[in-house]
Amino acid sequence: MVRLSDLHEVEAEHMRHVANGMRPVDPAPWIKPKPLAESKIAIISTAGLHRRTDARFTVGAVDYRLLPGDIDFSDVVMSHVSTNFDRSAFQRDPNIWFPLDRLREMANDGEIGGVSRWHYSFMGAQPNHQALKDAGEEVGRLLANDEVDVALLVPV
Repeated sequence: MVRLSDLHEVEAEHMRHVANGMRPVDPAPWIKPKPLAESKIAIISTAGLHRRTDARFTVGAVDYRLLPGDIDFSDVVMSHVSTNFDRSAFQRDPNIWFPLDRLREMANDGEIGGVSRWHYSFMGAQPNHQALKDAGEEVGRLLANDEVDVALLVPV
């Protein structure tokens, strides 16, 4: 992650302005999930990841892309529209931003009940959380329909 002090002053000031304008997200009621060893897990990423054949993310995108649970990382690309972070870690090990191999290992070892058939990727750097409401609710319904017990939000 780039520090504000590393950015050109104009960009740093823009980032400060955006951050100051963000509203806090109200907390939701706490629930007690079932044990992880019995839980199906999905990943929700804000890294702008998608399959090579999918449409790229655009600036301000509030939609999402589906990533199958059996996807090969050679078919995953990132079109996150931000110059404010270093992509080299993702290029070396996609699990840093999308820990699918780790979930597969945990499922094989019996640490989790299973890996979801589908995972979801959004474009991050979205200061308007309200704009994501419809897509977020839709993904919530899809997760429920797939009987996902735990969704890991991996923010980038």
